[in-house]
Amino acid sequence: MPDTAPLWTSAEIEQATGGRLSGHPFAASGITYNSREIVPGDLFVALKGARDGHDFAGMAFANGAAGALVERAVDGPAVITGDALEALEAMGVFSRERAPHVRRGAVTGSVGKTSVTQAIKAGLDLAGPAHASIKSYNNHIGVPLTLARMPRSTARAVFEIGMSAPGEIAPLSRMVRPHAACVTTVGPVHIEAFANGEAGVATEKASIFEGLAPDGVAVLNGEVDFAVVLDAAARKAGARLATFGTAAGHDARLLDFEPGPEGARVRAELFGTPLDFTLRQSGFHWGLNSLCVLLMLDALDVPLETGLAALADFEPLAGRGQTTIIKAPGGAFTLIDESYNANPLSMAAGFRSLGAKPVGAGGRRVVVLSDMLELGDQSQALHEGLAGPIAAAGLDLVHTAGPEMKRLHDALPRERRGLWRPTAAELAAEAAELVAPGDIVMVKGSNGSKASLVARALAALETPSSSDAPRAER
Repeated sequence: MPDTAPLWTSAEIEQATGGRLSGHPFAASGITYNSREIVPGDLFVALKGARDGHDFAGMAFANGAAGALVERAVDGPAVITGDALEALEAMGVFSRERAPHVRRGAVTGSVGKTSVTQAIKAGLDLAGPAHASIKSYNNHIGVPLTLARMPRSTARAVFEIGMSAPGEIAPLSRMVRPHAACVTTVGPVHIEAFANGEAGVATEKASIFEGLAPDGVAVLNGEVDFAVVLDAAARKAGARLATFGTAAGHDARLLDFEPGPEGARVRAELFGTPLDFTLRQSGFHWGLNSLCVLLMLDALDVPLETGLAALADFEPLAGRGQTTIIKAPGGAFTLIDESYNANPLSMAAGFRSLGAKPVGAGGRRVVVLSDMLELGDQSQALHEGLAGPIAAAGLDLVHTAGPEMKRLHDALPRERRGLWRPTAAELAAEAAELVAPGDIVMVKGSNGSKASLVARALAALETPSSSDAPRAER
């Protein structure tokens, strides 16, 4: 049954935040801090960042905001607090405590956080009223905002928790207070922020277990280099452990992963029970990802058959493996859009998956790569090091953009070198030169290095006459 009560009343906001009402009482059906995203009935939260949200309160009310959460009076009904972000955090905790029946999960990891979170959400949706992070709302604003948006009728919820520096994950996990938390994997991501590199990343990721509710479940990849760090943190938190991997002894064990034109077939064991199921994802990393999802769903009291049904229908997210047939003027090619983000682990996984895809006569396996960011003094070695997994995957041609990817370009044998340009925008301007009919092309790079510009330019090669034809592969 949908909630009939409003998401928040001004009286509840006062109670949660210790603030005081200015103007008439109000009720809100949603929450946002972006005045341009206001839906009539929303609460507008005036956060201070690069720009002061208070300057946009008028726009928010003009767009239909029911009220605002502010630090000073505005021209409209509002609850005034000392610090709007701290007030949002208090609302998140209040929302959690007013719905103690909700089973909560939390997801972190160097690779795959958003996709795993949304796959878990797909299982939760089939099991009953569910709630989850949208997009990549996984930071000090996104996590309390997601909590505060949680309807009272929710039965289960899952939250994505990320980091870019030490000390960020544990406070967010304690805010969520999950009954189950997972670490998808650990790798060299954001390592420039950690003096001890990947070991520091592992310790930070493991801190998600600090927020677990009593008798909570810690789901972890038992085969990453720093699995012992994850294991120790989970045990210190008093968690029940559930591990996934390929070796014997894991609670979820991957036995075989067979990619195909419409997804993949997975053979595995879950708590000793043989499983044989299908995915719409074809990337090899989805073998272990799917087991992580099933362990999390089990910990959140979702039946196995429900989890398998959710995985069977879960489509790749935009920018995270979405595959499209582009009918260009000279002939069709296949575009795999992995442009949302990249790091050495996800790059290697993407290359392996691309290498396994069949191509027709004359077709090539092509990658278009932009810089991986936040790698610190290891950046040169990690970019040059991509040449190895590219060769192992048997890829035919590599186009690159950015100063760091110039290092990879120079490290490649001449027969694999495609175009290199200083920026993704410059490479995007030559999109028609990057592919040929029959090719399969994957675009991947860190979000900040704008690989998405190339993906959009390649998609725009679609001829207008074919725009109504079926495009998406499964």
